[in-house]
Amino acid sequence: MEDTDLQKYIAEAVIIEEEEAKKAGNIGYMARVFVQATLPHKETPGNIFQRKNGTHELTIMSPRGLPYGSIPRLLLSWITTEAIKTRDPFIVLGVSLSDFLAQLNLTRCGGKKGDITRLRKQITRLVASSISYTKDGENNDEGGGLFITDSYNLWWHPKNPDQMPLWKSSILLSDKFFKEIIDRPVPVDMDALTSLKRSPLALDIYCWLTYRLSYLQKDALIPWKLLQMQFGADYPPDQRGLRNFKGKFLQRLKDVAAIYDKAKVYNSDHGLLLKPSPPHVPKRLIPELARSRKRLLPAAIAAAEEAAERLVPVITFESHAPISLKLDTFEKAKKVAPGFDIYYLEAEWREWIDKKGEHPKDPDAAFIGFCRKKAVKA
Repeated sequence: MEDTDLQKYIAEAVIIEEEEAKKAGNIGYMARVFVQATLPHKETPGNIFQRKNGTHELTIMSPRGLPYGSIPRLLLSWITTEAIKTRDPFIVLGVSLSDFLAQLNLTRCGGKKGDITRLRKQITRLVASSISYTKDGENNDEGGGLFITDSYNLWWHPKNPDQMPLWKSSILLSDKFFKEIIDRPVPVDMDALTSLKRSPLALDIYCWLTYRLSYLQKDALIPWKLLQMQFGADYPPDQRGLRNFKGKFLQRLKDVAAIYDKAKVYNSDHGLLLKPSPPHVPKRLIPELARSRKRLLPAAIAAAEEAAERLVPVITFESHAPISLKLDTFEKAKKVAPGFDIYYLEAEWREWIDKKGEHPKDPDAAFIGFCRKKAVKA
């Protein structure tokens, strides 16, 4: 190979690598509990809201009113991504209101319908919310409840969004919600969320398809009535309501398909036909997650690290024997699977073990072997 050809090859490789790095930087996460059952799409009276997805039921309660629309979904994705990346339950919401608005791709508009007013309204509703969830099984029922936050402080100045307050606005995620995020993250494309942010239904469909198609092994037909229970609680539970929901769903599905063009999804009279498809976020592009960004005050860092140590993900079998991985196991796993999101692989590994129903004799070695196989297959 001549020097000119070699230089051309290297230049092309650098361009490809830079493009993939750019894409990887836009990868975010959504809490799986909000993918399986979603928030209200529009203002809903009362303080209680329920959504069903097959055997799963999600109930949200908020004393300040129910969060609704696109903003809580963008907030949840941003919060989940920050928690996953930093491995800290303590989340700083930007250095100023303008900074945080920019991170959510919202505008600095005030007034009754401006993004500043909408953001403050929705975030106060969201952080005050509690969630209960149930799963009905043939032989047993499962369920639980959690608060999204233990505490929060909002020091923003809506009339002066550029002002940097003396104290930074922050939230402290509850132990249970933080563990839910760490255990069950769903990778999403943040650019896709930005493109679809005008429609909460489109955001829900995108996150659901991204999750559902990531593990689909064979064709699946999802009945329209089941989809309405999950996505269309705002529509009456009759034939007219189902027809209107189906029309709106298919309209928003076109928006999602324009972004997730490799999703093999087809409309049928009886439901939505899903076929095995490439995931929208290729696993080789999922970046490794930093343990901490070291951006907090020393006392806050110490408290966050202590909380993270307490919340090392575990999975409980019928024998109630927990699996807890050593901290250096994650470092070893990164070496055998470079470029992979080790914590996402961990979640996959735990699900695989749960389905298999066998407790590995050496969990650390088993997890490293699992990561090595994933890297070889890639």
